[in-house]
Amino acid sequence: MTIGVCYFPEHWPRERWETDIEAMADAGFEYVRMAEFSWAVLEPERGQFDFEWLDEAVELIGEHGMQAVLCTPTATPPKWLVDERPGILQEDSDGTVREHGSRRHYCFNSTAYREETERIVSRVADRYADDPHVAGWQTDNEFGCHGTVRCYCADCADAFREYLAEKYDSIEALNDAWGTTFWSQRYPSFEAIDPPGPTPSDHHPSRLLEYARFSSNAVVEYNRLHVDLLREANSEWFVTHNFMGRFSNLDAYAVSEDLDLVSWDSYPTGFVQDRLAGEPTPAQLRAGDPDQIGMDHDLYRSALDRPFWVMEQQPGDINWPPYAPQPGDGAMRLWAHHATAHGADAVLYFRWRRCLEGQEQYHAGLRKQDGSPDRGYHGAKQAAAELAEVGEDDHVEAPVAVLFDFENLWALTEQPHSPDFDYWELLERFYGAARARGTQVDVVHPTTPLEEYDAVVAPALHLVDDVLATRLTAYVENGGELLLGPRTGVKDAYNKLRPVPQPGPLADLVGATVDRHESLPSQLDTRVRNVNGENTYQFQVWAEWLETATATPLFVYDADGVENDRAAITRRDVGDGTVVYCGVWPSESLADELIEPLLARADVPSSDRLPDGVRVNVRGGRTWITNFSSDRIRIKPATDVTWLIGTATIDAYDVAVAEQRVLDGLSIEPLG
Repeated sequence: MTIGVCYFPEHWPRERWETDIEAMADAGFEYVRMAEFSWAVLEPERGQFDFEWLDEAVELIGEHGMQAVLCTPTATPPKWLVDERPGILQEDSDGTVREHGSRRHYCFNSTAYREETERIVSRVADRYADDPHVAGWQTDNEFGCHGTVRCYCADCADAFREYLAEKYDSIEALNDAWGTTFWSQRYPSFEAIDPPGPTPSDHHPSRLLEYARFSSNAVVEYNRLHVDLLREANSEWFVTHNFMGRFSNLDAYAVSEDLDLVSWDSYPTGFVQDRLAGEPTPAQLRAGDPDQIGMDHDLYRSALDRPFWVMEQQPGDINWPPYAPQPGDGAMRLWAHHATAHGADAVLYFRWRRCLEGQEQYHAGLRKQDGSPDRGYHGAKQAAAELAEVGEDDHVEAPVAVLFDFENLWALTEQPHSPDFDYWELLERFYGAARARGTQVDVVHPTTPLEEYDAVVAPALHLVDDVLATRLTAYVENGGELLLGPRTGVKDAYNKLRPVPQPGPLADLVGATVDRHESLPSQLDTRVRNVNGENTYQFQVWAEWLETATATPLFVYDADGVENDRAAITRRDVGDGTVVYCGVWPSESLADELIEPLLARADVPSSDRLPDGVRVNVRGGRTWITNFSSDRIRIKPATDVTWLIGTATIDAYDVAVAEQRVLDGLSIEPLG
């Protein structure tokens, strides 16, 4: 569990490098990431390479007791390459070519760019194959950033047709699977199918889902090219890629299968502005939302079921969201502890020093533009010392799994049936309810073996086949506790409605079917009532009217509309376990009403419901209490506690680490 930094020696005079690297070592850093955007510096013209500067930087890092993480420089193909081979450039769906002048302007399906990638990656990998100071590599940088997973150029058109011809036995099979008789969309051949371009109305949802799969798969193949070349040069290197938070177009699970560890880039105060529903609170603008970034931590930790890295951690104010408030005092340190508590083994801040040139001049570093320490430097230095004191720890053991799938995300994004329906937000509503009880959570693909989990939460399993239905049924019969969310079991693998009522293959397990559904604006009543009492709870966006067969209603609609008294949430005992079907998008309080008994039935350790912004994480034998709120809090454990970091009173944007597990019987008192 350690701290590192991202460094760009090519941006600074050589005489500054040793000063910078010595200061990194003095701060207790262990890793320095470099060279992800350096192709034009490494190869200023074709075949003319300059490695001397990077050699010197790597050597200085090693001399100061740290290790270098190098990057394949393919995220920014240089201008001379674009001029020589313009076909490598991406095209938008309307045919607009994405020009040189930014980054990520290449096409993943370009044969020419794959040739150039093999050439440059082989060269840099061979250069450092025997260098003892290079610990590992990051492939490229942030695959798909700026909406670049899906390209629509001629190379993509050819590759898409090949992909379809390989997947489907015949064009007749494709037409049948997609349902192309609708609007006279039948295809006479695979050659007749183009990437989805501009149309007067919506595209066919089956075509869109298949293009999403194809585009993501192209990135998987392109990443594998990097990985194979790096491992051929040195099999002892680790290979990773830095994914992004709540990034929809790329299947991170599939890319991760070829990696040794997973990493991602965390920018909490930006994320609450551009990928969180509603207006962020003042505290969120200063520190972010612990569940929003926590869900990404748990997704990337779970992708390979091992510790992950944060390859880029926000170091201060940043340039890309609408607003750039200064993080709260202590927030940069808080984020490192929060990531570690979720299972991170390394947190690298981006970047060492504010840049003097280019598009990111308004992005802070740990050092100011004159090289003097900025606020983030002090937080990072303190985090490094504290994590060294905490020492090595185990992997996170999570008793609860939340099922997440990119193909379900793509299908629901294509046909949300409401401007307010967001798959990520629905997922987080259930995830956050578990986290608010101090429960550790894995965010896993539906194909993951579930036997090790005491409880499974599956929001919006939209695409369900018989195999998954059989696995979930067996899980419940053998004592598992399963909570299903709305829009489950609606469609088949080709994004077509099933000819049976929802939840399709899961109907027998659930013991109920969906009679009707509706998406609801805020001016309509959206309340449900507990059948065993008078308590009512709000829901939002989505509602399904359930017809019970063998299930028991738990909540019914309590509204003035036609749905009044219809079942909204049901429960059924199956074998040694229980399945609950929630047909609405629950409010936070309703989600808690579902999660609390789920954890109790599964004998999962939990706390009282935690205050907003406060989260408890258990890793190995230790407990982290992180406070993302602007209030001071007091921890009230049920047993004596030895504090490794902090005390029982935690300030705003602060953290405490206990040597023991303190979840059982834990309560937290806000102090204002």
